[in-house]
Amino acid sequence: MKNIFGPQSRNLENAMSLTSQRAGLLSRNLANVNVPGYKREDIDVAITPETESNPGDFTPNLHKMNAKFGRDKTNSGQSIRIDGNSVDLENEVMSIAEMEMRYQLLSEITSRYFQGLKSVIREGR
Repeated sequence: MKNIFGPQSRNLENAMSLTSQRAGLLSRNLANVNVPGYKREDIDVAITPETESNPGDFTPNLHKMNAKFGRDKTNSGQSIRIDGNSVDLENEVMSIAEMEMRYQLLSEITSRYFQGLKSVIREGR
């Protein structure tokens, strides 16, 4: 099946999967916002130039994404609170909303991709 739909369908599938994985991690972070010593977890779902040159390779890079975007109030993932917890409630809620929008966008792109394929197939008759 993968050969029929090409690398675009694999890329969309992988992007949606990574987005779901990140949403799960963000939810877990939010659930542990009051747990002393809990360290925030996240994955990078951005497409890097290496990924663009190798479309089938969507290996997530585990790291603190907030530092990448300049939103991290800590230094190298260290705790921002006295109890050792590194979860920032506002940041997590914002990231969850961002992931919801990203997933909706990917769903729409996937739907349009397959609608286009269906249209091509029907016009070929």
